[in-house]
Amino acid sequence: MQDAPHVVVVDDHHDIRDSVREYLERQGYRVSVAEGGASLRRILERRSVDLIILDIMMPGEDGISLCREVRASGNIPIIFLTAVAEDTDRIVGLELGADDYLAKPFNPRELLARIRAVLRRAAGSAPAHGILDRRIVHIGHWKVDLGRQEIFGDDGVGIALSTAEFRLLKVFIERPGVVLSREQLLDLTVGRTADVFDRSIDNQVSRLRKKIEENPKNPSIIKTHWGGGYSLFAEVGFE
Repeated sequence: MQDAPHVVVVDDHHDIRDSVREYLERQGYRVSVAEGGASLRRILERRSVDLIILDIMMPGEDGISLCREVRASGNIPIIFLTAVAEDTDRIVGLELGADDYLAKPFNPRELLARIRAVLRRAAGSAPAHGILDRRIVHIGHWKVDLGRQEIFGDDGVGIALSTAEFRLLKVFIERPGVVLSREQLLDLTVGRTADVFDRSIDNQVSRLRKKIEENPKNPSIIKTHWGGGYSLFAEVGFE
């Protein structure tokens, strides 16, 4: 049991916390519960955590702010629990780097399937070209520091990337010259495809271009393929 993944359920409703905990424990997981940000922080300080199930709508600190805090300090996988009407919050959460979402009310078996899928991706995330074995990757005149999630230009000044921007750039680096549709980019960055989130990929590409393109309105590194998606149009090298 000590080798079982440790999942933390964060929800202000005790009935949801307890029911999810009981179900996941029957499936062999180690489970901790938290009613909000303070109790989540105590768990993170004391124990190693493999995945966080995080409710968006909570009094005080909501799931969005907690996701931002967790992402600022690490890459623990996060699955959001959301209400059906919270499309905007789901998009913001995914752009912050959440790995998946599940709308309430949900079937525990579907939650279990999402957990297994996210943990598989986290455990088997070694990229196609082995770039994570290299700390520095060159994209044109840029250097990408994979450990620090920063990019450097010719002046040596670092530009920090958000978790979502870094994931997107890494997907492009792993597949230089390959045209990737919005659906493929969604699946490769957040693990699911849904037309409602097409705009989130466009927003992420736009923000990334502002950091790496000399002229974001006429991009030369990340190309748009009308009706097809996006591709990395730059030479990739390694140190």
